[in-house]
Amino acid sequence: MFLLKKLTISLMCGMVLAGCSSASSSDNASAEEVVIYSNADQEAVEVMQTVLDAAGYEGQYILQSFGTGELGGRLLAEGKNTEADLVTMSAFYLESAQARHSMFQEIDFTLNPKEAVPNYYAPILSFAGAIILNTQEMATQQLPQPTSVKDLAKPIYKNKIAMVDPNGSSTGWLFVQDITATYGMADKGQAIMNRIRQNAGPNLELSGSGPLKKVMAGEVPIGFGMRHQAVAHKAAGLPIDYIDPSEGSYTLSEAVAVLDKGADSNPNAMKMAEIIVKQARPQLLEIYPTVVYEGETVAPDNQINTVKTYAEPLTAELLDKHRAFFHDQTS
Repeated sequence: MFLLKKLTISLMCGMVLAGCSSASSSDNASAEEVVIYSNADQEAVEVMQTVLDAAGYEGQYILQSFGTGELGGRLLAEGKNTEADLVTMSAFYLESAQARHSMFQEIDFTLNPKEAVPNYYAPILSFAGAIILNTQEMATQQLPQPTSVKDLAKPIYKNKIAMVDPNGSSTGWLFVQDITATYGMADKGQAIMNRIRQNAGPNLELSGSGPLKKVMAGEVPIGFGMRHQAVAHKAAGLPIDYIDPSEGSYTLSEAVAVLDKGADSNPNAMKMAEIIVKQARPQLLEIYPTVVYEGETVAPDNQINTVKTYAEPLTAELLDKHRAFFHDQTS
């Protein structure tokens, strides 16, 4: 019996050691894998994975998803020391990270964006926010249809709206840009922002898709969220509608950038960046119907009424100021 136990223990140890040996070999094999960090929505991540796999890179990369704030903080703090070889991220964060650390390689493939961009990133998508409505709930509750973000401050919408907290998602920043650009960050703008935040009450979401989910579930009749998601749900025949605010619509771009780690730079990272831009872009345009490159078009129903550009450069520092404004913490 003692010998049997001893043999069993020996076999178990052997299996553990074999497992350790296998993991070590796997780690060595994965040394050449491209590590991709991304803040993209799941829809966009799936498109990027599909085109990379189709191009023959299946099993040659590791893609990790992060929230925008989390990944932005990591890039700003870690610089070139980050584990990633390739990132897809909000362009304003890439610009702030590059200014602080000079951490990205120059893009080595040809681009034709509609607007000039720095030479170290390539846009992959652009998105806007919109006021989203559950048409059934609007009719049931006999609520007037808002036409502006300012309208959402009206008392009639108390506990009737869902908003995105810019501390959790950059979608909330699009809303704050509307308020601050039109009404300022002083008394008028702050009063409007405070009333809207109070009207949201318990329906303040950290996820960019959170308001739409609550509107679809009928928990609230109105929300401010990602425009492209509302477009898709309306097209699918659901009782969802969307309104471009009369103040105008601001957009945020996401882009791909390759880490400059000198001799340790992964040579496949730039190749994958080019594939994401040139092969994923047609599908991404269908999901996020905002033109980024010359020659692109979107259906008339998907065209935003009034696209505006914020007067100040979008930076991580400006986002911090606007987050404080949203929560009335500027004083």
